[in-house]
Amino acid sequence: MKTSVCIIGGGPSGLMLSQLLHLKGIDTVVLERQSREYVLRRIRAGVLEHGFAALMREAQCGERMDREGEIHDGFIIAHNGKQRRVDLHKYSHGSSVVVYGQTELTRDLYEARDRMNGIIIHNVEDVQLHDLLSANPHVTYRTGDEVARIDCDYIIGADGFHGVSRKSIPKTVLKEYEKVYPFGWLGVLSRTRPVSPELVYARHDRGFALCSLRSQVLSRYYIQVPLTDNIEDWPDDKFWDELKRRLPEEIAARLVTGPSIEKSIAPLRSYVAEPMRYGSLFLAGDAAHIVPPTGARGLNSAASDIYYLYHALLAHYQNNDNTGLDTYSEKALARVWKAQRFSWWMTTMLHTFPESNFYDQKLQQTDLEYLFSSEMAQGALAENYVGLPF
Repeated sequence: MKTSVCIIGGGPSGLMLSQLLHLKGIDTVVLERQSREYVLRRIRAGVLEHGFAALMREAQCGERMDREGEIHDGFIIAHNGKQRRVDLHKYSHGSSVVVYGQTELTRDLYEARDRMNGIIIHNVEDVQLHDLLSANPHVTYRTGDEVARIDCDYIIGADGFHGVSRKSIPKTVLKEYEKVYPFGWLGVLSRTRPVSPELVYARHDRGFALCSLRSQVLSRYYIQVPLTDNIEDWPDDKFWDELKRRLPEEIAARLVTGPSIEKSIAPLRSYVAEPMRYGSLFLAGDAAHIVPPTGARGLNSAASDIYYLYHALLAHYQNNDNTGLDTYSEKALARVWKAQRFSWWMTTMLHTFPESNFYDQKLQQTDLEYLFSSEMAQGALAENYVGLPF
């Protein structure tokens, strides 16, 4: 098989790039290790920055997002029983975010690829990347007992942290930066009315909590837990009781509880791989970088990678201009590190660290007090939360 761009990974990043390129007449093939049903069962982020939403519309996949997604102009930070609102619309010169579940977003992208007869091959195994430094790279993979080959111009590695793409870069070339946090997030999805029309981030001595939502009848809640905890340690009643303890009384009194329909524990870490290009291979999303979910930068950082790749490939195929491809890694990493800084700052400010002393705790309290005493500080938070310019 021959194609212009072979995309490894059928998550939202890979599907979006495939859709955008297809609309411009550039052919792609997407390889995905899992089945479509498995991909659509993943429960992931749901806060989209304004640039991501615009990219969905450009990909002709934004109709349902605009109809069903929730526009949020702000969010709440709760601390010491107080509720303080960050006015995103005011402090980001009119921008906002869209709350729309990643599962629904991925479904929209799949449906768009189906309408255009896009090639997505699921359940592939033993994916290998070959001749990355040559002018003729290719990818091999296996489905069942059959081994297949795809010849292409470029390979996009959007196959996540555990995928083969980043591992195909020699260790002598790749530099990795990582910070592992000493806790995780226990997340619960429930068919209940959200406790607040906007997200609530809660800083509490017992640990961090977050009240989020997917729709007006579907809520997503998180609490900070030790890395040693297991799902079995947290039956529903225990989770709801602990969540209420970490919320201001006024919010806790409104909380509607119910059976969990999904429950998981995710460890928190920060990770960056450099460079994001090796010959004809370009990394995107979790294949190259991971952030704690505190600042809602994970999926949005992946979208900025896709934005840069889309325009770089467009310039190459339409104008024979390789500037965007040559500068991709540098440009993408500049925005990635800003997202890393913001996510680290939000995580540090709002979580309880097991080894922190009284000095550290005072700094956390001072950081929160300063945030709401300074419009410039709130402006910096809002600017990062709604999304820095691509």
